[in-house]
Amino acid sequence: MSISSSLNAGVMGLSVNGTRLATISDNIANSGTYGYKRSLVDFSSMVLQQRTSAYSAGGVRVDTFKDISATGSLIRTGSATDISVAGRGLVPVTDNSGVSSLASERNLMLTPTGSFFPDQNGNLRTQSGLFLLGWPADSAGDIGNVSRNSGINLEPVNVATSQFTATPTANVELGINLPADATRTGAPGDPYMLPVEYFDNLGRAQTLTFQFTPVVPGAGASNEWQVQMFDSAGNPATSIGDLDIVFNDSTSAGGRIDSVAATNGATYDAATGRVSLNLQHGPVDVFIGRPSDSAGITQLAGSYAPTSVKKDGAPIGDLQSLEIDEKGFLQAIYDTGFRRTLYQIPVGDVPNMNGLRALDSQSYSVSASSGNLYLWDAASGPVGGLSGYSLMESTTDIAAELTDLIETQRAYSSNAKIVQTVDEMLQETTNLKR
Repeated sequence: MSISSSLNAGVMGLSVNGTRLATISDNIANSGTYGYKRSLVDFSSMVLQQRTSAYSAGGVRVDTFKDISATGSLIRTGSATDISVAGRGLVPVTDNSGVSSLASERNLMLTPTGSFFPDQNGNLRTQSGLFLLGWPADSAGDIGNVSRNSGINLEPVNVATSQFTATPTANVELGINLPADATRTGAPGDPYMLPVEYFDNLGRAQTLTFQFTPVVPGAGASNEWQVQMFDSAGNPATSIGDLDIVFNDSTSAGGRIDSVAATNGATYDAATGRVSLNLQHGPVDVFIGRPSDSAGITQLAGSYAPTSVKKDGAPIGDLQSLEIDEKGFLQAIYDTGFRRTLYQIPVGDVPNMNGLRALDSQSYSVSASSGNLYLWDAASGPVGGLSGYSLMESTTDIAAELTDLIETQRAYSSNAKIVQTVDEMLQETTNLKR
């Protein structure tokens, strides 16, 4: 019995070392594969129930796994859409069938790195057929309320629809000082003009002109200004809104707005300090300041000075490049200098990274032993940030693999010697009959 168990143990030793040789071969073959995670083996002994008079060899068993939790070093590249996770975590991807599938039926996979490029349809994909997934952002760059325990809100990242963009102006902020002496007796009463460029919903540049006319009294100072607003997109000679602004000249609030009366299609909200106008392309809010507030329009004893005039929106622009930041926001950069957030790329994590099921092209899927998936914002919680212009190198260490190869060869030879020795001993037992 002991001799037979020795033979079985030797055969098992040959088998497990053959498995170890296969993992070493795989690791060395993929030493130059970006994102490759090293395969490892774990030997464990097998013990049989022993008798006091004899010992039976139990042998050895082997378990193989991918060391997915290990991270390779990042190397710099020349492409902004070469993406890597700088630390723990994996980015969500899908296969070719998942691009046109419903989110609930899509194959959700994960990968540590990828060299993505737009295909003929504008979808970001790798040469091996992995398509990048992300949460789409609205015009303000927000993704809203999304599910983080599943990929139900993820979409294939597509940049074709963002080749051209135009964002209409919705908000204008005025920071202006009007000369206090212009409302005193004897002042000429000449108006001050302020043209402000804005963009309509087709990306065309238009002009919203503010005409500030001081009210000159017969005696003293009125501290009052009449404001008319003209839109070049409509009839530039017809006012689209009028304001009557009275400034405070008290010790505590001198030079600040005291009251505003809006007429002729304009409305003023004292709580927000904004004037609502209806332009040709739609509504626009103009911030002029709240009563007794130092922000916005002031009337001080200085010259007329438009110190700060801001607006949102952007003209028509042609997509020039893409960039991804550490937080995972994929931004489009246009030739006008305008930047727009298109998607947020999350970073997936599971309790047991090494329990993920390995697939082709350095991708993985969730399994029972990995635990449930959670999609984090990049560079938050336990996961690392996203790095553009970079790819993750293979975690294979050639020197370590060659050392393991020598050890495996010696162990295989030793187990083969056991089988040979048992064979010789059994032959001697057979020869006793002769």
